[in-house]
Amino acid sequence: MLKFTANLSMLFKEVELIDRFKMAKEAGFNAVEIQFPYSLSPEQIQQALNEHSLKLVLFNVDADDLLQGGEGLAAVPEKQAQFKRAVEQTVAYAEILKPKVINVLAGRCFDDSKTALYLETFKENLRYALKAFSPLGIKTVFEAINTIDMPQFIVNNSEQMRAIQQEINHPDLLMQYDIYHMYKMGEDCATIIQQYVDKIGHIQFADAPNRGQPSTGEIDFKSLFLSIEQSNYQGWIGAEYNPTGTTLESLAWLSY
Repeated sequence: MLKFTANLSMLFKEVELIDRFKMAKEAGFNAVEIQFPYSLSPEQIQQALNEHSLKLVLFNVDADDLLQGGEGLAAVPEKQAQFKRAVEQTVAYAEILKPKVINVLAGRCFDDSKTALYLETFKENLRYALKAFSPLGIKTVFEAINTIDMPQFIVNNSEQMRAIQQEINHPDLLMQYDIYHMYKMGEDCATIIQQYVDKIGHIQFADAPNRGQPSTGEIDFKSLFLSIEQSNYQGWIGAEYNPTGTTLESLAWLSY
């Protein structure tokens, strides 16, 4: 049986972040994920998790200016000291919240001549993150993001993810497979997930092309969810979409 999490950064935005835990539980979720939890203290989050009997599965290392149109943090050579401070912040949260996985967003490179350097910096920073998170029993994941929504993102397909994973060769480094992003890059998501199922630590989804809930776009989620279930994937699947209408109105897919 598939295990779904509600991404509280995108769902239940009808209320403040601290109140979304309650709404997620009432909607039928037993687990949540948050892109960047740092507007709340780890103690506030833990209290909300305990109060509503929820697990926190995933959150991200801070990505600096990535979502505001910048290059981000984890691959920029001049920002390595800042990245290490961000990892320290993440560790402080992780020690209390104990997520299953922590995601490191690679970011963008606006100067094509420096892309190789940015990739090497990203791999070096992934190794640093692994040293910080593995002793806590937490897997480190990283994801590919489509270059339509985020041009010049330096990791943008499964082949690149797999190559980085093989080069670093650490048992705690896994792929975060985002169905929305990889569908927009032209991948056959069901086939890729089945092929790399033991190399994937987390899955996220939204329909394409507009990042709404299932049934608002082109992806056949009934078939895809069945394929994931048949693949024997053991991790969590995060609902990371922009609801059309209210979040509660967007949850018909839970009964697929």
